[in-house]
Amino acid sequence: MDLIYLDNNATTQPAPEVVAAMLPYLTEFYGNPSSVYRFGQLSRQAIDEARGQTAILLGCSEAELAFTGGGTESINTAIRGLLASRSPRKRIVTSTIEHSAGRELCKQLAREGVEIIEIAVDSQGNLDMDRLQTVVDDSTALVSIMWANNETGVILPVEEIGNLCRRHGVPFHCDGTQAVGKIPIDLQSMPVDAMSFAAHKFHGPKGVGGLFLRRGVKIRPLLVGGPQERNRRGGTENVPGIVGTGKASELAKASLSKMPDVAAKRDRFEKSVTSSISDSHIIGRTDRRVPNTTNIGFSKLEAEAILLLLSEQNVCASAGSACSSGSLEPSPILQAMRVDERIAHGAIRFSLSRYTTDREIDRALEVLPAVIAKLRAVM
Repeated sequence: MDLIYLDNNATTQPAPEVVAAMLPYLTEFYGNPSSVYRFGQLSRQAIDEARGQTAILLGCSEAELAFTGGGTESINTAIRGLLASRSPRKRIVTSTIEHSAGRELCKQLAREGVEIIEIAVDSQGNLDMDRLQTVVDDSTALVSIMWANNETGVILPVEEIGNLCRRHGVPFHCDGTQAVGKIPIDLQSMPVDAMSFAAHKFHGPKGVGGLFLRRGVKIRPLLVGGPQERNRRGGTENVPGIVGTGKASELAKASLSKMPDVAAKRDRFEKSVTSSISDSHIIGRTDRRVPNTTNIGFSKLEAEAILLLLSEQNVCASAGSACSSGSLEPSPILQAMRVDERIAHGAIRFSLSRYTTDREIDRALEVLPAVIAKLRAVM
């Protein structure tokens, strides 16, 4: 039975062109890019080319890009690095719906004596901008708020947040992990000072990401020990991964025109599910979100059970909930949105990609109603 993969917000299929671009740098061209001889400089040239490809996707200059070991490292680098450069300020403003990479880091920083202010959202995922305006001032070290939510796909008002930060001279870091490759991004025109992203979210390799740092923004590097990445990230570069990121960026830029087709498949899936399965609810606003994501709550069911039965039919999806001490808790993001617990416990995220076919959607629409009916029959 063919795999029906609807978990692209977790990771994506590496594009065949990406794998082909990486292979020579895993085999033939293995030189260290910091070496002065020509063999090593072939790797340096490949990194430079990939940086240019990625800069085009993001709408920034090549000098403003640093490659990292993934999105989590980029987020840690941005938040810790900006905080260190803003001493003695010790206040970070963030949101209640950040990815765990940012959320857990802020918890750790709070234990280290940093003041963390979390801005709430409503049940549709809308950020409380009135509250944000009251806490961002000259004493704020930085603001760190995501571009698009990883569980609902809801897009946050990045431009409005950035303009507020600029009025107070506060650096704004944005977690763009779920936005890059899905919606057009032009960092030159956006009031964003730093943005994190990960290649494996847009058909690139795992274990490599990047950090946009606007020219003139001061930051202390997280990893020290070498002059790589313009002294912003020490350590020998992951040449194959960076080459793959560049090719994935090139493909993503060319494929942005296909994203409305992805949204149409997502919308067809949603419409069919909510019309054929009683007591199913779309979570989050539907008019302002990335084109590939839907989160649907099935009342009075447990997400874990739904996912297990879907997996038996080779359908892959995900939930933000996690099993702890034998009890299943709704995801922190859905809790922050104050989604009814009866719905949140049975919330499933389905996320598509440009490779998702209508046949895969049709198969998922065959399987899902049967799974929900089977579970409700034994309630």
